[in-house]
Amino acid sequence: MDVFTLKQLVAKAALEYVKPGTILGVGTGSTVDCFIDALAEANMALKGAVSSSVRSEKKLRDIGVPIVELADITGLDIYVDGADEIDPAFHLIKGGGGALTREKIVADSACTFVCIADESKLVQTLGHFPLPVEVIPMARAVIARKLQALGGTPVWRKGFVTDNGNDILDVSGLHISDPCALESEINQWPGVVTNGLFARRGADVCLIGSGQEVKKLLLAPTTTICHNGVANS
Repeated sequence: MDVFTLKQLVAKAALEYVKPGTILGVGTGSTVDCFIDALAEANMALKGAVSSSVRSEKKLRDIGVPIVELADITGLDIYVDGADEIDPAFHLIKGGGGALTREKIVADSACTFVCIADESKLVQTLGHFPLPVEVIPMARAVIARKLQALGGTPVWRKGFVTDNGNDILDVSGLHISDPCALESEINQWPGVVTNGLFARRGADVCLIGSGQEVKKLLLAPTTTICHNGVANS
């Protein structure tokens, strides 16, 4: 089965977590595009959606889903998004589409993060996919030198500006054995908006397209305290 068909399968499987009449968190990327198409096909009546990008906002509006500002709600039950890499602890690298900062904000506001991806995104150790780092433009060269000192090779994503008006450095050559520590270290550097490691707040559920089916992977324990303070089981 080709990759696009796998993305469609996992997108449809994610509908299991969506309740009509609620406000849904929606990410960005090609797999999320398939998820939005699945929402439209299912004629899912949502109260609204909080989106992580202008791109997804437009696609959601086109199928009749109202866009809600995160500032106007107290939290989200579900956030659905893809990933560029997923390790066995459900730590992620995200940001290939450039929406990492808004994705991280929306993910952190949700009780349950449902990650949808094809099996090629599963890795033992993060770092084969270049790590995106969103930076304020005046700090780009300074941050690039710091990333080089960590052993990475940063490349400016020329011609691309984030929805926040910033630049992205894509960092290859990193072997990320401690995602939480590296996420925290890079985020503390002045000039960094955020980086594409989703380790402090990774996925809760991964729906993985594999072969002819969708595999549901769950983290243990099954009961966690979500980030807006509501118990989720």
